[in-house]
Amino acid sequence: MVKGDAKPWYSWDLKTLKSSFVHTPRSLKLAWKSSPRISIAIGILTLISAVLPLSIAYVGKLIIDNIVAKSHDLTINWVLTEFGLIALQAMVQRSLFLLRSLLGARLGADVNILILEKAVTLDLSHFEDSEFYDKLTRARREASSRPLSMVTDSLQLLQNVLTLSSYVVLLFAFSGWAVLGLVLAALPATIVEMRFSHAAFRLRNWRSAESRKLNYIEYVLANDEHVKEVKVLGLGPMLLGRYKKLTEQFYNEDKDLSVKRSVWAYLLSLLATITFYGCYLIMAIQAARGELSLGNLTLYVIAFRQGQQAFQSCLTAIGGMYEHNLYMSNLFSFLEISVARMKAVSKNLLTIAERGIRFQNVGFRYPGRDTWALRDINLYIPEGRSLALVGHNGAGKTTFIKLLCGLYTPSEGNILLDGKDLEAWDTMELQKRIGVIFQDFNQYHFSLRENIGMGSVQHLEDEPRVHRAVDRVGAEEILKGMTDGLDTMLGRWFSNGVDLSGGQWQKIALARAFVREEADILILDEPTAALDAEAEQKIFERFQILAKGRTTILISHRFPTVRIADHIVVIEGGRLVEEGTHQSLLAAKGRYAELFSLQARGYL
Repeated sequence: MVKGDAKPWYSWDLKTLKSSFVHTPRSLKLAWKSSPRISIAIGILTLISAVLPLSIAYVGKLIIDNIVAKSHDLTINWVLTEFGLIALQAMVQRSLFLLRSLLGARLGADVNILILEKAVTLDLSHFEDSEFYDKLTRARREASSRPLSMVTDSLQLLQNVLTLSSYVVLLFAFSGWAVLGLVLAALPATIVEMRFSHAAFRLRNWRSAESRKLNYIEYVLANDEHVKEVKVLGLGPMLLGRYKKLTEQFYNEDKDLSVKRSVWAYLLSLLATITFYGCYLIMAIQAARGELSLGNLTLYVIAFRQGQQAFQSCLTAIGGMYEHNLYMSNLFSFLEISVARMKAVSKNLLTIAERGIRFQNVGFRYPGRDTWALRDINLYIPEGRSLALVGHNGAGKTTFIKLLCGLYTPSEGNILLDGKDLEAWDTMELQKRIGVIFQDFNQYHFSLRENIGMGSVQHLEDEPRVHRAVDRVGAEEILKGMTDGLDTMLGRWFSNGVDLSGGQWQKIALARAFVREEADILILDEPTAALDAEAEQKIFERFQILAKGRTTILISHRFPTVRIADHIVVIEGGRLVEEGTHQSLLAAKGRYAELFSLQARGYL
């Protein structure tokens, strides 16, 4: 039926079926937490809705009996009673529809918030893992609908069980065999429905990665970040072809499953229809012989028909709950992802008396990889001094920064800040001490004020602080060109947004780093790559002034920038191969001198 699904439709493991309902209580708990009052109201109306069908059927019997008995007044009374019950039933159904819609909106929002709250707590390693994105896709895909469907089907099951129980008691008065036929006729269709629900779930889970690829192609084709290159390189037809191929593949898989599901559902539903008309025929013959009154015939026919529908609805609700549980398992497995950082089992957290940053025998491997991104790093950066990292792309410089920022934990060795192991620091306290701009900095499609102020969220509305950051990076011209000043929306995603050049975006990112005035450690990863030479010179003139008294770490490929550092480190293949001052490294005529000479020749 789907890849890896070898079981035939008729095989079923009752143990597996039973275990698949383990998420029902937790799903109901989510609904209760979202809105206790609406949940109680839905429960009460469900109970009322359960008893109304039998009441209406019984009143219908009384109407017919009184018509046959020619009892004029009682007939009118019972007709009016049935009208009242029908009106009440309509009101209950409309109220349930309204309350379910409200609960669905509230529950869908709450579950999406749960997913995002979880995402905020996860480590960087999770977001660099493709399997994590598959889990996230599965969790978000059904987040807005499945919890409500679980609640609805659970209450629907309760309602139909109560309704069915009353019909079963009534039908036993006619024939126990009729009750047995009612039950047996509906079972095959339900088992097959569950089987196909399981197949649909496996199909959608199996292609999570392909679904992400489809979404990514759509993003590339319809996003301002990629549109220039897509058009200039003529990538549109090729990417659109891939998109069409994937959508066609998904359509064919869904069509195959849907056709098989519909055919089996129709064939097996005929069993229920044959059973009903078989019982109907027996009742009609007994009524024709005078063994059943016309009222009882009507009551039994309605009871059997609606009892059969109630039982089918019970089984459908169970099948639906089974399917919902499968999808809810995706949500709960995502919410249960461990957020504990990976630590070496035998690792000791060190404490020594010093001020500054120390890398002690530090090594790091990215999760799932055998190669070392960094190895045998031993380095001390005294408080208030500046360090420059030099090396080719992929040498390990950015990994060095990620470890220092606490985004990853070393696979071996220790990183100490002011003599205390980085892992012993409170995360919030560590973040307050570090101001950082990464090479792949974010371009937030928010206001200019927010783009800068988010560097220190607690001071987001501190306008003087924001202006100081603008002045420090020389972004006054950008601010002057904004029609709404700091409240000007940046980017083109929203109305009245102003797009910036690469260099302007980079200055905004620099301002975001400098707005964190309390930070005593400044980290700049290729901070001026998109700036012209004049703007770069001004930035570093300011940087040297602002860096006084602070520890600074700079990654750059431009040696005029690197040479201002107190200490320079050369990293190759994840290892520290040279260190010293600019002059001492040139005199050593090693790797640094070679790289410096190569760049210097480019200016001749």
